[in-house]
Amino acid sequence: MSSADKNVDVVLVVDDSAETLSMLSQALDDAGLTVLIALDGEQALNIAKKMAPDIILMDAMMPTMDGFETCRRMKQESTTKNIPIIFMTGLSDTEHIVMGLEAGGVDYITKPINPMELLARMRVHLSNARMTLSARAALDTAGQNIFTTDSDGRMLWGTPQVFALFESGLAETGWLDSVMAPMLRNWLAHTPETGRKLVLDAPIKKLQCKYLGEVNNNEHLFKLFDVEGVPDSDLLKKAFNLTDREAEVLLWIAHGKTNRDIAQILEMSPRTVNKHLEQVFKKMGVENRTAAASVAIRLLSQNDRLS
Repeated sequence: MSSADKNVDVVLVVDDSAETLSMLSQALDDAGLTVLIALDGEQALNIAKKMAPDIILMDAMMPTMDGFETCRRMKQESTTKNIPIIFMTGLSDTEHIVMGLEAGGVDYITKPINPMELLARMRVHLSNARMTLSARAALDTAGQNIFTTDSDGRMLWGTPQVFALFESGLAETGWLDSVMAPMLRNWLAHTPETGRKLVLDAPIKKLQCKYLGEVNNNEHLFKLFDVEGVPDSDLLKKAFNLTDREAEVLLWIAHGKTNRDIAQILEMSPRTVNKHLEQVFKKMGVENRTAAASVAIRLLSQNDRLS
């Protein structure tokens, strides 16, 4: 069941106490939520993978596999890592609260549980999860090479374009975990400034990531680039269906050159430059060189080709 198929929010309650499950199921059902239940960690993992709940309420202390370990495993699975998890615990000491948050939980609530307080907290985290999902979907659609990691450099999320770039460099999961993660962990430990770049030596090519800042607690945002990528002119050629010469002319316009300058650089007459520009404007759907330059600069900037 995917989120698109659900008309109401689905919550998975994980607790080995039948009394707690009964009380929470009743309260959540009365609030209009669809409730799934699991009695232990293994059962919770299986249900979460198959049913993709919108939020999970996790008992911290359970036999065999406690809530902390269950949460950690969920955060390692692509299908469950973005589901917000609220810990339920009778332990109010700082150590266990920190354990829950470090395991990947977004919040905690102490037992005995106040249903009104629980529902209020759930609404906040459901809203945050939806906004995050919408932002990620927008980045996916925009074709941005964006990914996030935790402070240990472990990848949390990435757009399809990022995974395609990693794949082009044969940077599979093992490389991401054993090579990239330690590099990013060490880099983040030194608090890099926004905009700083780091070269990643993937197995068969060099990649580069640009640090965009910390977006959430323990979540860092990066943009990925192909250091050995196509020339700027080829990027423009592909984007606007230009010929080689038209792309070269457009590139020099983006760099602020006059028609006379371009004619000298490309060893052609100014008249030929004008003819190329006529075709460039037509293909780009713009009316003049200022508009063409603006569109080209935007494209190059998005691909970190201008600094």
